[in-house]
Amino acid sequence: MEQHSQQIELSVVIPTCNEEGNIFAMYERLVAVMAQCSCSKFEFIFVDDGSSDTSLSRIQELRAKDSRVKFIQLSRNFGHQNALKAGLDHAQGAGVISMDADLQHPPELIPTLVEKWKAGFEVVYTIRKDDQKVPLLKKWTSKGFYKITNKLAEIPMEEGTADFRLLDRKVVEALKKFTESHLFLRGIIPSLGFKQIGIPYVPHARVSGTTKYSFSKMLRFALNGITSSSAKPLYFSIYVGLFFAVLAFLYGIYAIYIAAFTHEAITGWTSIIASILFIGGIQLIMIGIVGIYLGKLFIQSKNRPLYLITEKELDE
Repeated sequence: MEQHSQQIELSVVIPTCNEEGNIFAMYERLVAVMAQCSCSKFEFIFVDDGSSDTSLSRIQELRAKDSRVKFIQLSRNFGHQNALKAGLDHAQGAGVISMDADLQHPPELIPTLVEKWKAGFEVVYTIRKDDQKVPLLKKWTSKGFYKITNKLAEIPMEEGTADFRLLDRKVVEALKKFTESHLFLRGIIPSLGFKQIGIPYVPHARVSGTTKYSFSKMLRFALNGITSSSAKPLYFSIYVGLFFAVLAFLYGIYAIYIAAFTHEAITGWTSIIASILFIGGIQLIMIGIVGIYLGKLFIQSKNRPLYLITEKELDE
């Protein structure tokens, strides 16, 4: 592994949104873990993603006591992936760790990530292994998401891949060049190449607060992940359209034959109406898929910033 010239050895980026009950606990566990890693110099960068509680004031309180605690305050909620990108853009470490503020990503796994990084791996990502307490529906939807995504994506993702990872400085510099408006880092990072390895982990229970991912947010995240990873859904819509066009052509030949060479009448208006409604529904779905891609192009064409910063304190 090449020698790092960065003054800061490790940066820990923590996107934060309404996590006031977890800030102090996160800090205490991170400090204890960094002592185990024998890091010469490190920083904790909290990215406040439009919190409406006292998360920022608690981060500022820690900052007043420990200059290694730094923060970026975004002007509003830009979403987890953009908040994570903001932290990566401003991290100075030779290695950069990203993790959530709810402590479901166990800080105690960091020494293992660092060990693999020092062994020469440039991306050390984690793979979530749910225990038996996770609802069955969530397990099924998670498995379904990864199966669909991997069938459509150019570069497959391992099932359970999380945003808890360690990136070498060269990987961070590569990510800083990405300016796409709908970020999906779990799909982007595997496509970058570099030397990668996955580490399994069992998520811990939340210390405080509730999850910020409702079912609708999870669905939007899944759709964004699928459409960000590949254009295959557009080809799928073409194949479906061709299939129904062939069926309609064959049925038209059949109807002409019945009318021209027999005295029978084609019956079954109910089935015909049902078929029309079914095909119409398929068409609307396909139009929706095309609309998602066009919408992304429209937003990207505006070239708006991924996030806006109200305040930041990043210097020692």
